[in-house]
Amino acid sequence: MVGGGVTPSLLAHGTTVATNALLERTGAVVALVVTAGLRDVIEIGRQARPSLYDQWQDRPEPLVPSRLRLEVAGRLDATGIEIEALDVDGSDGGWSSVLGPRGVPNGVQAVAVCLLHADLNPDHEQQVASRLREEGWDVTASHEVAPEFREFERMVTTVVNAYLRPACRPYLEGLAGTAESVVVMTSAGGLVDLDTAASTPARLLLSGPAGGARAAAAVAVACGHPDAISFDMGGTSTDVCLIVDGEPAPAAELEVAGLPIRLPSLDVHTIGSGGGSIAGIDPGGALRVGPRSAGADPGPACYGRGGVEPTVTDANLVLGRIPESARFSALGELDVEAARSALASEGVEARGVVEVVNAQMEQALRSISVERGVDPTSLALVAFGGAGPLHACELAEACAIPVVIIPAAAGVLSAVGLLTSPRRRELVRSWPTPSDRRGLERALAELAEEASMLLSRDRSVTGVSTRTSLDCRYAGQSHELQVASIEDFEAVHLARNGYTPQGAGVEVVALRAVAESPSPATVDEVLASWATKQVEPLIGPRAVTRDDCTIWVPDGWTGRPGPLGALVLTRESR
Repeated sequence: MVGGGVTPSLLAHGTTVATNALLERTGAVVALVVTAGLRDVIEIGRQARPSLYDQWQDRPEPLVPSRLRLEVAGRLDATGIEIEALDVDGSDGGWSSVLGPRGVPNGVQAVAVCLLHADLNPDHEQQVASRLREEGWDVTASHEVAPEFREFERMVTTVVNAYLRPACRPYLEGLAGTAESVVVMTSAGGLVDLDTAASTPARLLLSGPAGGARAAAAVAVACGHPDAISFDMGGTSTDVCLIVDGEPAPAAELEVAGLPIRLPSLDVHTIGSGGGSIAGIDPGGALRVGPRSAGADPGPACYGRGGVEPTVTDANLVLGRIPESARFSALGELDVEAARSALASEGVEARGVVEVVNAQMEQALRSISVERGVDPTSLALVAFGGAGPLHACELAEACAIPVVIIPAAAGVLSAVGLLTSPRRRELVRSWPTPSDRRGLERALAELAEEASMLLSRDRSVTGVSTRTSLDCRYAGQSHELQVASIEDFEAVHLARNGYTPQGAGVEVVALRAVAESPSPATVDEVLASWATKQVEPLIGPRAVTRDDCTIWVPDGWTGRPGPLGALVLTRESR
């Protein structure tokens, strides 16, 4: 029973618990067990430098300090064959450092185990994890979470999962019983059961944005634009994702808090720009907007809840892009004078604030389109979130995107995405012989069958379908692309990188399988009750206030009703 009523049949949940714990560094104390000689891999990392000439650049501190990195003797070669037996009882930097007289250092709440080449042969890792679990430790083993090559990324992902699990598990377990079926959105845009979510919380780092991207893709397809960009602007951040052939673009890895997470994810790019982003003048005299945010409490100055710093929302109100007469639930009438005072107190102009935040979001849009070889003139911009429809037309014009789509229920479209996303399981396996494809088709089929079996363990799941993909690269390259088949690789590489090397063979480095079960509801069905009754075109300049968002139609733009209650905006020829 919920609130004295009937228990819902389904609760589809998106959460920021994992994300916040990682960003705020409030996770568990973790010990790390590695192959002897590799204890510092997690700190050495890669040579990649976001700012090549910045010698004072800050790097994120490892989640595991040096004193909690423990080594164990035993080794596999690069094909997964044992060349040194695992020394479970040795005393020289091996088991004794973990289970011997010193034990795992006091204060440790979880243990991550990441041994060399465990992605190809998990035998050593399984032995280590089994012994630790017998001792009562909460253990995350790399072959269970991220069985892919690249030791650094696999190690970080394993540690992050161990770091998050003690914090996330109680929260997720508390959702049990709130509905007949409780599922949680993953970064890959699929729903998993509570047990899976609690055991692998590293899969939840993009839980919220993933739902919005999936719903935006469905709306874009209904409006006749299978290639689009989802643009979700909320109070604190903006999330953008490329949609190709009606599906949000996937990524094999994401970065959160400067840490690479080697898990399936939608290719969502996030920046700290939102309606609550605070504007001010930096020490160099430049106008800055964000990433610091006023949040919901006290919120922008115009909310009348004690906020005194100017925000993007305050600037939009002063410019008339939000009507002064607008009233919102729990806020009442907005205080335009408070907004003006806040802007004046920092010496910033409303127009300047909007132009700066637009420039930041324009760069985000270009990073997932132009920088990836995608022509924005072939795309539509699907704008949602409470603030997205306020800025969408200007951003589209700046990026030469010809169409803007404002979905019905734009302010809560991410929730629509949660309700309409499929149940999903993803599996990945390293391929040990990149140039040798013997047995490849059989291995793909077996991986797909395993994914289907895992998803089908839930008796409520029906109609399971599977698909496979490959991570490929040209011989000599250090990074790969995910493709449906080897035959597709050359075209994808050309589109992404602008060239194809002559005479280079194609290597396969990893296999992927996805199993899905259709959601109980479609985006069409959920949005049916939200469809607006608008008939007449909206001719800019005009501000339109809805219960869930505000839409700004600039001069020269016209909005017309579209499928699923969407508003389709186009730039009129001058």
